[in-house]
Parts: sequence; structure tokens; C-alpha cells
Amino acid sequence: MKQLFILSTIILFNTITTPLIAQQDNFIEDYIERLENSRKYLILVAEMMPEDTYIFKATPESLTFAENLMHIGFAIDWHSQSLLGGRESRDWKTDTIYKVAKKSKEEMIATVDKTFDETINFIKAFDTSQLNDELDYFGLNRSKRQIFSLLADHITHHRGQMLVYLRLNGIVPPRYVLFQ
Repeated sequence: MKQLFILSTIILFNTITTPLIAQQDNFIEDYIERLENSRKYLILVAEMMPEDTYIFKATPESLTFAENLMHIGFAIDWHSQSLLGGRESRDWKTDTIYKVAKKSKEEMIATVDKTFDETINFIKAFDTSQLNDELDYFGLNRSKRQIFSLLADHITHHRGQMLVYLRLNGIVPPRYVLFQ
């Protein structure tokens, strides 16, 4: 009887925990796929804008096309390496890696592409048991799982501005790529 109870307990435990573990693993796999698609689409958008138009901005207070691109790289780095990974944050005002100054179009694209590589490697090694851990996100408590979503939203937000900039310069943006 005791053995039957132990066996029943083990089966019940596995029935409950296995789907939870699989969901966490699927979250990371799904997120990496989304990030890879987002990278491809962003780089395609960045490549379509002529280099001499990287200084374009829609209004005086807007970021330029180049600043939007580099801001995306900075935000990817900050969300993953600093916020989720615990590395000291770069200072946007003094950082030279993600500043546009004296960088060619190719250098900017390469910097953002490298940041995607670093982030994807970070996420592949991410401990999924931490997904529900909460952090301070600009005064709000957010789980690490939510931080992943916020990062994806941020990329989309700035890439959307870049798509408008293409249109304002008479360039038809690339067709939207699903699942990003």
C-alpha cells in the first residue's frame, strides 16, 4: 500500500510539473525565434535606407533614422545584459558603442546585429526558473517574463518609426514579416 501511495504521488507530481517545465522551455524557444525574425526584418529595414538619409528625422524633436537603429541596439543590450543579466548598465549619454557619431551605415548595422547575437546567446543560457522573478522596471514591478515582452515591444516601436521614415523618403518598406 505504501509503495502504491509513493508511486501515485510521483505520477501526480510529474503530471503537474512536466507541462510547467515544458512551457518555460517553449517560452525561450519561441522568444528566440521571434527575436531572430525581428533581427532579420530590422536589418532589412536598415539596409533599405540610403546612408545619406540616415540623418533624416520626421520632426525636430524626433530621433533620426540612425538614432532609432542604435537606440534599438542600446535597449536590447540594456534589457538583456543589464536588467535581466545583472551587468552594470551603460550610460546612454556617455556610451560610445551605441552612439551614431562617426559610424557608417554598415558599422551601425553590424553593431546592432552583434547585439542580437549576444542577446540570443544570453537568452539561450537563461535560467527559466527565474522567469517569474520580479524586477523594478521604471518604478513598476515586472516579472522577467514581462521584461522579455517589453523588449520585443520596444524593438517594434522604434522599428515602426523607421518604417515611417522609409515612406517619408519615398521608399516602400519591406513586407511585414509575421511572428516577431
